[in-house]
Amino acid sequence: MSSNLEFLLESHNGISAKIAEEVGFKGLWASGLAISAQYGVRDNNEASWTQVLENIEFMSDAINIPIMLDGDTGYGNFNNVRRLVKKLEQRDISAVCIEDKLYPKTNSFIDGDKQELADIDEFCSRIKAGKDAQIDDDFSIITRIEAFIAGRGLSEALRRSEAYHRAGSDAILIHSARSDPSEILAFKKEWGDTSPVIVVPTKYYSTPTQVLDEAGFSIAIWANHMIRSSIKAMQESAKQIYESSSILTVEGEIASVKEVFRLQGVSELKEAEENYLPKKEIATKAIILAASRGEAMGSLTDNQPKAMIPLKDKSILEHISDTYRNHGINKIHVVRGYKKESINFPELNYIDNDDHETTSELSSFQKAIDQISGDIICSFGDVLFKPYLLQLLDECEDDLVIVIDTQWKDSVNKDRAADYVNCSQPHSRANYGDSIFLESAGENLGED
Repeated sequence: MSSNLEFLLESHNGISAKIAEEVGFKGLWASGLAISAQYGVRDNNEASWTQVLENIEFMSDAINIPIMLDGDTGYGNFNNVRRLVKKLEQRDISAVCIEDKLYPKTNSFIDGDKQELADIDEFCSRIKAGKDAQIDDDFSIITRIEAFIAGRGLSEALRRSEAYHRAGSDAILIHSARSDPSEILAFKKEWGDTSPVIVVPTKYYSTPTQVLDEAGFSIAIWANHMIRSSIKAMQESAKQIYESSSILTVEGEIASVKEVFRLQGVSELKEAEENYLPKKEIATKAIILAASRGEAMGSLTDNQPKAMIPLKDKSILEHISDTYRNHGINKIHVVRGYKKESINFPELNYIDNDDHETTSELSSFQKAIDQISGDIICSFGDVLFKPYLLQLLDECEDDLVIVIDTQWKDSVNKDRAADYVNCSQPHSRANYGDSIFLESAGENLGED
C-alpha cells in the first residue's frame, strides 16, 4: 500500500466504474450497499454472491484500475471465502474486504449495536482459507472490524485486529458510525504501523482529509456516493418528466446519448469491425435535394421548405427517406437550405446549402457529392417515387443512370419551368430492356 493517503470511490456497475476511472481515481470500492441498491434489494445478502460476481466482472472489464470488493462476511464460512477468492482472482479483482459479522449480514448503519459479531477463531479460519486459496501474491484480503459498530469498544477492536493480523489479514478496515473521527483515531494511535489501516468516513464526512492523512491511514473510501448521487439525479429527472409530460425540461441537464455511446466504447467496436469483419461492398447512399422553398406552394412554405409539407401522416421528406430505408439504403444525406432548422430528423445526415436563394439544385448536388463518395442515388425532396424504381437502378451497371417521367404530358409541371429530355428512343413497351441514352436536356425542347 502507498505511504500516502489514497482514495477509493464507490462504483456499482460498469458505467460508474468507467466514470470514476476517467476522473482520475486510482482504485474503486465495489460497495455491497451500492450493488444491492442498483438491483433494488436490501443490503442483507439478498443479492447472491454469484450476482455480485457477475456485476463486478462487468466493472473489471470496463476499467484498468484495481477494484476492492466489499465482500460482506465472505458469504459464509471458510469454504465460501476460499471459493470467493478464487473467483475474484479469475476476474482480475485486486482485493476483497470481509467483515467480522454473521451471515446473512445487515448493513452496519442499521441497528449496529444489536448486530452480533463473528467468533474470532471462526473468522480467522475464513482469513486463513482465503490466503491459502489465493494464487496471485498481490491479491489482498482486508478485514473489517465491526467492534465499534456493535458498541464493543476500542479494546475489543484491537483484540480482533491482532487476531486477524496473525491469521494473515493484509490490512484492517476500522469502521465507525460516529459523526466524529474519535474512535478511528484512537484505534490508529494504538495500532500504529502494525499493518495498513483503511477508513470509511461516511458518517464523519466533515473530517478534513488532512486529519486522516496525518494520522497515518493508508486509504479512505468514499463508500456510497456514486449510487446516492445517481439516485438523486434520477429522482429529479423522473419528477420533471412526469410533471411536465415532456422531456424538454431535462434534455439539457442530462448526459447526451452520444456520451452514453462513448462510455460504452462504441468507437472501439467500430474500429474492431474495420479490422476483423470481411469488407463489404460499398453501400449505396442516397442524396435528397431539399434546399429550396417551393414558393409555388404559397403559405404552406412560409415556415418550412416544401419537403416538410405533411402528406397524410408524415412529411414528404419522411415518405422519401422511408422508401430508401425500406430498400436497405440507410445512409441518407439531405441537402438543406430554406428554413433548414425545420429539417432535423436524427437518423438523417445533413449538408447545408446556405446560398440556396441564389443557386440552383445543381449547386446543392455539388455540395453533396463533394462530401460523399461511392454509389449514389439522388432524388428531389418534393418528388415521391415508387419503390420498384430503386430495384431497377440496382440492376443497372452503367456509371450514370437517370430516371425520367414518361408521363410528362399529364404532369402538373407541363406549363411550368421544368427540365425536359430527349432520348435515343421514344418511350415504348417495345424498347423495354434496351439501353436508352440521353441526347439533350433543357427547359425548352420541342415535344417531338
